[in-house]
Amino acid sequence: MRALTCSIAFAGVFFSCLTMNAEETKKPESLTERVSYAYGLMIAQQLGERGVEIDLEQFTAAFNAVNAGEEPVLSEDEVAAAFEESQKLIDEKNMDGAEKETLEAGKKFLEENGKKEGVEITASGLQYEVLEKGDGEKPKATDNVTVHYHGTLIDGTVFDSSVERGEPTSFPLNRVIPGWTEGVQLMSVGSKYRFTIPYNLAYGSRGAGADIKPYSTLVFEVELLGIE
Repeated sequence: MRALTCSIAFAGVFFSCLTMNAEETKKPESLTERVSYAYGLMIAQQLGERGVEIDLEQFTAAFNAVNAGEEPVLSEDEVAAAFEESQKLIDEKNMDGAEKETLEAGKKFLEENGKKEGVEITASGLQYEVLEKGDGEKPKATDNVTVHYHGTLIDGTVFDSSVERGEPTSFPLNRVIPGWTEGVQLMSVGSKYRFTIPYNLAYGSRGAGADIKPYSTLVFEVELLGIE
């Protein structure tokens, strides 16, 4: 699926390159020429409708590399990350109403929280603060972990809390939201952290349940009790 997505995107941008010199381009005549032009036209129109910005120089380099059988300079994970980040920007640009208010409130909260003493920010945008430092092992993404946690919205509304239930929970670390998967791997057993998680590392544009609206920034206090 990733390869197909990349190929479609590349084809769309290739057509964009051609349109820059439309006056110099001859009308396609052979079946191969006509099919090529048709695919380029279709994909370019789709990208334009979605508001995708394209760097023609980089596209041409990628297109030529694929045709020459060369190794791409971006890995599959990097390509996927680029598509995801681009879609995130497009979604944010096109939103309005309550969703936009939730997004803007989250951005403001993250900006202010990130300035606080003791708050660290990872490359992904995850914010964390060490409340208690443990001396045990650190989990891997493939591990099962046991934790106590307390989750709130940025206004303090509690939406889920194992602490309030009085019972810790266990789960595979790679089966939860990205902010948890990344954040809990920073912890040693016995540690307690506070995570402030941007919407794209939480429940994204979907939200979850009645309390977590789309584009919600979330705050979790997490205590790592053990690794299975």
